[in-house]
This record gives sequence, C-alpha cells and structure tokens, in this order.
Amino acid sequence: MKRAIILVLDSLGVGASADAVNYGDAGADTFGHIVEACAAGKADSNQRQGPLKIPNLTRWGLVAAAEASRQQALPIAKGQQLDGAYGFAKSLSMGKDTPSGHWEICGLPVPFAWGVFPSGPDCFPQSLLDKLCQEAGLAGTLGNCHASGTEIIKRYGEEHMRTGLPICYTSADSVFQIAAHEESFGLKRLYKLCEQARVLVDDLNVTRVIARPFTGSSVEDFKRTANRRDLTTPPMDDTLLDVMQAANLPVISIGKIGDIFAHKGIDQVVKGVDNMALMDALLAQMEITKAGLLFVNLVDFDSVYGHRRDVPGYAHALEQLDQRIPELEKLMGADDLVLVTADHGCDPTMPGSDHTREHVPAVFVGAQVKPQSLGLRDTFADMGQTLADYFDLPPLKVGSVCKLN
Repeated sequence: MKRAIILVLDSLGVGASADAVNYGDAGADTFGHIVEACAAGKADSNQRQGPLKIPNLTRWGLVAAAEASRQQALPIAKGQQLDGAYGFAKSLSMGKDTPSGHWEICGLPVPFAWGVFPSGPDCFPQSLLDKLCQEAGLAGTLGNCHASGTEIIKRYGEEHMRTGLPICYTSADSVFQIAAHEESFGLKRLYKLCEQARVLVDDLNVTRVIARPFTGSSVEDFKRTANRRDLTTPPMDDTLLDVMQAANLPVISIGKIGDIFAHKGIDQVVKGVDNMALMDALLAQMEITKAGLLFVNLVDFDSVYGHRRDVPGYAHALEQLDQRIPELEKLMGADDLVLVTADHGCDPTMPGSDHTREHVPAVFVGAQVKPQSLGLRDTFADMGQTLADYFDLPPLKVGSVCKLN
C-alpha cells in the first residue's frame, strides 16, 4: 500500500524568485538568512546557540535545495550522505498567500490576483463594516488597519474587553481577520461572526476570513490561542486531494490543511496546538493510516516566528523539527514517500511582517527515491503531479512529474 506525507514548513522559502522585485521582496531568503544569522552568532538565545544544527533535514536534501536556489553555498555543516531528491520550485500563482501556495502544490495554481485591502488606516470599506455590524448586532469594531496579530491585540485588547467590540485587521495577504477574547466575547460568537464576514467579503474576492481568539486579562498577558479558524474560499477546481478521494485513497489533514482547502477533498481533520503537537499527531496517524495522504502544515514557522521577525525562534523551531525526523523515519515503510516543501517565504530578517515571494524547497525522501538534483521546477504543481504519478492516478491539469528514481 502506498502512502505519502507532505510536510509543509509554512513560510520556509529558499530564496527570492525572479519576480520577487514586483512584490517588494528583492533579496528575500528565509532559510538562507536564518542559516547566515546562526553562523554569525546573531541567532543565539536561551534556547539555542551557534550554527544551525539540522543534520537530518540536511541529509534529506533541504540545504542542497536552498543552495541550488540561491546559487551560493551556505555556512552550515554538511558532510552526510544525501538521502533525498532535492529541487526548488517557483510559483505560477499571482499571490504569495497561504491558500495559493497550498493549492498550487496540489496542482491548482491561482492565475488571478486575490482582492486585498489598501494599507493605512481605515483600510476596510465602511459599507463592509456597516453590513457586518448590522448582521451581527454590533455597535462597531476596532482596528480597521494593517497589523500583526500580536501587535493589534496589545493595541486594542483591553478596549475590546471593555467595550465588547471585535478587532478587525488585515495584512498584505487577501485576508480579513477578527480577533476577540475567548471568554469575554466567546469563541462560538467569534466563529459565527467570522462566518458572517466570510459571506460579505466574497464580493471583494478576499480569500480568507480568520478567527483569531486570545486569552488573558491585560496587555501584559494577552496570548493568542490554538483555536484559530480559517474560513477559506473553496478551490475553484479539483486538486490532488479530490483526485485521491475519487480513487478511494484517504486524505488526512493535520493542522490547518482542512481550513486551507475549505475541507474540499479532506476525509479527516486532526489538530495540534503547535509544531511539536502536530508532529505528535502525524506520528500517531502513521501508526493508523497505512495508505493515502497525510498532509501536515507546521504553522509555527510562519505565524509565531516569520511574521514576528524572530530569527532565533525560527532557528530553534527548525532544530526542534530536525530532532523529530528519526521518529518519522522509523515509521516509514518501503512504499512511503515524504515531500518537504513550503507555501511561500516569510523572511524574518526583512522589514515589515508580511510574506515574501520566494522559491520553495521540493525535497522527496523514500526507500525508492534516488538521491539527485531535481533542479528548478517551473511550478509548485510539479510536486502534486509527482504524487499523482506515485499513486498511479490520472494526471493533474498542471505540472510535470519529478523523476525520483
């Protein structure tokens, strides 16, 4: 029985793509800049020190993929035998957002630009906020600006708890986000509000509405929780996930994958509070599900470290993941195939807090994979096409097969 595992290291770009300048991201290199910061002693913290230590991901081919993308060696220990086939892919989609990246990995590039909100104060149309308040029975909203999730809660959290007004904000992505206190506002009420907003933003071609619950009693201890929920526009066509379902192959979402695909093509959803809990969930599912696709998004790289421009934290999270790789390998069978990739970049050394337009790694590992270079892939969809070929499924509409042996 064939089984595949997709590990999305959310935001781990491996170097600016040729069109990065059009997005204001010239010179971005999420992974490369983290490696360089560690080698220079600029990523030391109480949790980690010195050069980046990821021997297992290096052995799989992640470093080789990054060096091929940037066309320059990285200051990181190598020397191990290479076990994976490694390449790097550029995006055909017009955005650098989470849904576009994941959909393209699964064979569905997004050839149009999603609607985004202008920067500056009062970024949302007043008509949108008026309709939302009317439908939800709200006296008003707070925020109405571009902001990072942690910063906006610090700025408006106490006023939100005092007034009961939800905090609405956005980013450079196509997204409408609503933050509210889990207890004083209520989690169910927040989810319902986001469902109402989801309908209203469809006319603006906005990809996602995200519920951002938090807890705490004051600015000193406000903390976002794991009860985030993404309400995403469904993919406009079938993806690898739908093709697998049609062939009666199970598709297991671990983390926010189900939300990203609006639960289209998903058989089962498993959640986790952070990267390590998601790895625990993956390993548990590997004991249960012996065929089909286990699709994992390790969100902390993006939401906790990339957007917050936390280089030491990002490095530590990579080292934590690397330490779990041997556990995964012990559960791999002769017909298992692992894909390590990302959906976009989020370079923590760049100004601002938004995603960056970058290549992503395309690293395949398995007993039947020949260690080799896969070169530059013209679209993320080559990864989904390769998995369709691996499962002997009908070819996807976009993408070329990576020859793995």
